[in-house]
Amino acid sequence: MPADLVLSVNLVDIAARTVGPATLRVVAGRVAAVEPVAGATHPNPALPYALPGFVDAHVHVESSLLVPSEFARLALTHGTVATVSDPHEIGNVLGVAGVQYMLDNAAAGPFKFCFGAPSCVPATPFETAGATISAADIEQLFQNPAIGYLAEMMNWPGVLQRDPGVLEKIALAHRYGRPVDGHAPGLQGADAECYASAGISTDHECFTAAEAQDKLAAGMKILIREGSAARNFDALIELLPQHYENIMFCSDDKHPDTLLLGHINQLVQRAVALGYSVFDVLQAACLNPVAHYGLPVGQLRIGDHADFILVDNLTDFTVQKTFLNGELVAENGQCLLPATPVAVVNNFHAAPIAPAALTLPAPRASQEQATYPVIECFDGQLITARRNLELPVVDGQLQPDPAQDVLKLVVLNRYTPGAAPAVAFIKGFGLKQGALASSVGHDSHNITAVGYDDARLARAINLVVAARGGLAAVDAAGNEHVVQLPVAGLMSDRPGPEVAAAYSALDNFAKTQLGSGLQAPFMTLSFMALLVIPSLKLSDKGLFDGERFEFVS
Repeated sequence: MPADLVLSVNLVDIAARTVGPATLRVVAGRVAAVEPVAGATHPNPALPYALPGFVDAHVHVESSLLVPSEFARLALTHGTVATVSDPHEIGNVLGVAGVQYMLDNAAAGPFKFCFGAPSCVPATPFETAGATISAADIEQLFQNPAIGYLAEMMNWPGVLQRDPGVLEKIALAHRYGRPVDGHAPGLQGADAECYASAGISTDHECFTAAEAQDKLAAGMKILIREGSAARNFDALIELLPQHYENIMFCSDDKHPDTLLLGHINQLVQRAVALGYSVFDVLQAACLNPVAHYGLPVGQLRIGDHADFILVDNLTDFTVQKTFLNGELVAENGQCLLPATPVAVVNNFHAAPIAPAALTLPAPRASQEQATYPVIECFDGQLITARRNLELPVVDGQLQPDPAQDVLKLVVLNRYTPGAAPAVAFIKGFGLKQGALASSVGHDSHNITAVGYDDARLARAINLVVAARGGLAAVDAAGNEHVVQLPVAGLMSDRPGPEVAAAYSALDNFAKTQLGSGLQAPFMTLSFMALLVIPSLKLSDKGLFDGERFEFVS
């Protein structure tokens, strides 16, 4: 049991919209008393500011490349005390056993994880995943009080068409009193209303304010996302003043290098710097997720768990101390919790491939050029575009065209030894040489690779195969970088700062040596097989049209 506390602070009461000097008393891990200083009408600049801890309202912990216990140790230093965490990444690899792995690892510490029951494993029938999570599995998961919601319903066509299997999963969530998270990129008007009317309460995929407004009008709560690849803060923050009661902040996917630098605290700081009300901002960052998901997270009310942070001021929000259940768990950028042993689980059976396996025949072998559908990716977005471009043909095989920034994209089934790779072309990565490969490939997590030539592509893929999961980069001179991810091919078993340093070196190599101009090339690569985000993606089974929800012929 942590020691009782008596703290002199400037207490930030978000609900009452007041800030003032007070004595905060914590007994047996709970707030026992809040005693305002008599006669004080303004904050005392000599005192820290106490406020409820930050909550990430939607995140895939696996995307940090860290197991939950290590994710928590980094997040706590930035004042995050809880997350609403969708474990569908490991669910796609290991099924219900993967979800249980996350629960078991998270239980090692006091950080307040709220895990969801994955609703779409596999995400679509158009790819190979490592497992299936059925409606019966979801009902089994709901028997566990640690499973707090039905995770993002990515099958938005199924929702709009009122597919019986989709509706069964939503009905289960309602029967067990769990909210249902949404995932409906681009839906507006009647489609947004139809989607929400199925009983789906949130969406984190909006990339325009107009889209978000339609979903708000339909009764949904909007999560403003700012992750390592998808960045929608600038497009959506204008909604805050009018809709602060229905706005939350989330990262969705955050790599370890950026998590090392900051988390939800950065969004709070940015929003306040833009002139938005500090109380509106903190309601979105601290209170709304707790209320919506029923999180066991204190809000600095008498009787609450003593989950709070001390910051230097309400402009910079530099986190001085983080408390969970009255225990000091982080101070001045250092986590005070010990690392815990990490068990290794996996499902990885891919075999090495030869460069010759990566060729793609032209429609007619005699052509010198051929028009072919090319994926165009965009920095800071998960959506892609389709471009029908003229590509060179050599010896009957379609070739990358660096002059147009067109490279080869490969997805290789990791679950079936000897499976043939799917090959396509992509524009927007900017590589001037070499190749990148990753076993983090949303959502089925097959090996996804992008490269300048077949030899380097095969080498990068084979480095990931040899590691049984990881991130790899190679250049034309044979220099190589690998970050091993032995836990399900998604997460490291190493401490967070060590993984962050290794990833930073890999990321720097991809940018400085290979030439990618993307903010997060590996994160962007990981979404090029995510079929539920339009418009053109690549699965291990072929090129896929995410708007028509069918393969490209």
